Amino acid sequence: MGDLLLVRHGETEWSVSGQHTSWTDLPLTQHGEEQAKSLAPLLTDRTYALALASPLDRAIRTAELAGLTGVVPDPDLHEWDYGGYEGITTVEIHRSRPDWYLWTDGVPPGPEGHPGESPAQIGARADRVLRKVETALNTGTGDVILVAHAHFLRVLTARRLGLPPAEGRLFQLATGTVSRLSTEHGWPVIAEWNKQP
Repeated sequence: MGDLLLVRHGETEWSVSGQHTSWTDLPLTQHGEEQAKSLAPLLTDRTYALALASPLDRAIRTAELAGLTGVVPDPDLHEWDYGGYEGITTVEIHRSRPDWYLWTDGVPPGPEGHPGESPAQIGARADRVLRKVETALNTGTGDVILVAHAHFLRVLTARRLGLPPAEGRLFQLATGTVSRLSTEHGWPVIAEWNKQP
């Protein structure tokens, strides 16, 4: 069975400032591009049965700079739709909602086309991705790599480990990192987390 490699895209202006970034398609910063390039030694010596990425430019660009080829954009890998909290920091949200917590409260609706998502909705998307990659993981022809976003990959990790979507809160994920989910005695495990060169 192959491993599931999770790559969080490189740094953007809003990942530095802490602003919630879902559909706003910001480019990588110069440091973010350097982070992405630095991932190549961790990724290019592996064989991939499947490589998927979020359709957002920051994920696609990270994949390119990391030397990945044959990456297929998959809309299910899109970041959590933050609805009305797009571009707003947690500190700013806490001014009006001091007890707000993304992992339990979700987000309010945003502009048209961005109703926001709950942890359960993100979990459903993560489950779809895991179903898509299951066959590729079991072929024995290589690993599967997903290039995407922090909150989404955290939920996907929780689901892979058999946890509820909101337990993604347990897995902090830095920009420009590789994490590896593997198996031990047939059970999903975290083999590496937040690895950088």
